[in-house]
Amino acid sequence: MRRLDNIDIRLLRVFVALADANGFSDAQLALNLSQSTLSTHLAELEKRTGGQLCHRGRQQFRLTELGRATYDAAVKLFRDIDDFTQRVSAASGNLSGRLRLGASDGVMTSEQLGVQRAIAEFMRPDADIFIDLELGTPSDLEQKVADGDRDIAIGPFSQRSPGLTYRDFASEPHNLYCGREHPLFDRPDHEIDQRVISGARFSVRRYRHFDDLYLVGHPRASASVVAMEAQVMLILSGQFIGFLPCHFAEPWVARGELRAIRPSAFGFSSMHKIAYRRDNKNSPLISEFLTILERLKKPI
Repeated sequence: MRRLDNIDIRLLRVFVALADANGFSDAQLALNLSQSTLSTHLAELEKRTGGQLCHRGRQQFRLTELGRATYDAAVKLFRDIDDFTQRVSAASGNLSGRLRLGASDGVMTSEQLGVQRAIAEFMRPDADIFIDLELGTPSDLEQKVADGDRDIAIGPFSQRSPGLTYRDFASEPHNLYCGREHPLFDRPDHEIDQRVISGARFSVRRYRHFDDLYLVGHPRASASVVAMEAQVMLILSGQFIGFLPCHFAEPWVARGELRAIRPSAFGFSSMHKIAYRRDNKNSPLISEFLTILERLKKPI
């Protein structure tokens, strides 16, 4: 193995982007580089590492054993570089580096859960900070925090991953909804009993499949979604009932396109938590953002 201390960091970043994109096509879009340029960078990195990093062709892109080891080491290196940058900047009285945030899909319309307020306070005029914000399902985000791919995530986490710290943040009220074209839209709540609910097509959030069914006592799902936008689309079709966060549903409710079904019986609140790795608590960027979230938190 040749000495690697003179490898251009840019080559490693290109390689990691290729591996994350699982090929050249998506990496071209992500990096705004041509395939020939990507190939040149990859060939140069392989020359410096002394071996083939991936199998590439029309139908596949697969890392070799050396490629997997290089990828894992590069990801760790980038984290260490970010940590170095943060600590040096903090020592000089400034904030600098990359903060990787995660939030559950569909929270933007919530004044409390949308992280835009925290980001606005966090991004000081003199701060040299790169924000990497990803939306996802609670289970995916929780796993990414545990794996070190996200620094902080906010969501309705139900598990307790070893090594993570959880803080209560805010509750998110939900209701059961139907669309204007649904047979239940104009039906009074007192005429909607369990038999009627069980006979309606029900759309569940995939990551809450059985929880959603249990909450309404429904025998089975007729559709499933991951994103809240997809849930709204199905409910607006007039063919399904399903749960939505109240803040997310409000614009369609105000326009008369959605209505809540028996909110006193089927309404519930989901507790969103802040999750982060215990060993990252003293990182300057993470510590500062956690402080801001705590300050913005409303009484629960």
